[in-house]
Amino acid sequence: MLYGAMKLSVGSSLKLVFRPWVEGLENIPESGPAILASNHLSFSDSFFLPAILDRKITFIAKSEYFTSPGVKGRLTAAFFKGVGQLPVDRSGVRGAAEAAIRSGLDVLERGELFGIYPEGTRSPDGRLYRGKPGGLPRLALLSGAPVIPLAMIDTEKIQPPGQVVPKVMRPGIRIGRPLDFSRYQGMDGDRFIQRSVTDEVMYEIMRLSGQEYVDEYATAAKRRIADAEKAAKAESSQRAEDAERAARSVTADGAADTAPAPRGGEHAAGAAGRREDGERRAA
Repeated sequence: MLYGAMKLSVGSSLKLVFRPWVEGLENIPESGPAILASNHLSFSDSFFLPAILDRKITFIAKSEYFTSPGVKGRLTAAFFKGVGQLPVDRSGVRGAAEAAIRSGLDVLERGELFGIYPEGTRSPDGRLYRGKPGGLPRLALLSGAPVIPLAMIDTEKIQPPGQVVPKVMRPGIRIGRPLDFSRYQGMDGDRFIQRSVTDEVMYEIMRLSGQEYVDEYATAAKRRIADAEKAAKAESSQRAEDAERAARSVTADGAADTAPAPRGGEHAAGAAGRREDGERRAA
C-alpha cells in the first residue's frame, strides 16, 4: 500500500516534471518474476525506473538508509521502504552478497520484479564499468528468472555530485529483450559461468546505453580516482608550502641587503678630531 502511495505521489511528480522517455517497455512481462539489470549513473536511477513501470520493482539499499536516528532518519527509512528498497547490511563483503541474493530470491519467488546494478556502485565518470560476478548470475541461475538488461540515459546530468537543486531535463530508459540463461541451470557455483553470464548482460547494457566500456570494477576506479585526488592535493599543499618558504627567504635576504652599512668616514673623522684635541691639550 505504501509503495502504491509513493508511486502515485513521487512517481507522478517525476513524470510530470522531468518527462522521462522510455523505449522497449513491451519487454517487461505483465506477470511473473524477472531480474532487471541496469547501469548505474545516479542516485535517482532507483526512482525513475519504478516511476515508468506499471509493476512493482524492488531494489536493495544499504541498511544505513533504514537505521539513521531522529526524525530525518525515520522519514528516510519510510521513503526507501515506500519506493521498494530492501535494507542490506554491507559491512561484510561476503555477508552483504549473500544477504542480497537471499533478498532477491525472496522477491523473485513471489513472482515480482527485482532490480540490480551489476557494476555494484554508481559510475564515477559516466562510463560503463565491469560487472561483478556473483549476485546477478547466481540470482538468474538459482531462480530461473529471465534477465532484462536496461540502460538509464542522462540521469547523471540531472543532479551531479555537489549539485543541490536538480536540473530539469528529460532522462531516458531503454529496455532490452529478456535474456534466458536456463542452459546454465545448476551451474551457479561455477565462476566461469558466473563471469560468462555477467559479461553477456553487460554487453547488452553497453549496446543499449551507448556508454564507453571500461574493463575495470567501478569500486577500484573510485579508489584510484580518490587516491589520485589525495596525492594531487598533497602535492599542491607541498608546492604552496615551498612557495611560502621561498617568499620568506627572499624577504629576509632583501632586508639584509637594504640594512644601513657602518659609516666608516664619520668614524675616522671623529677619531682624527679626538687626536687633535689631545695634542692641543698636551702642548
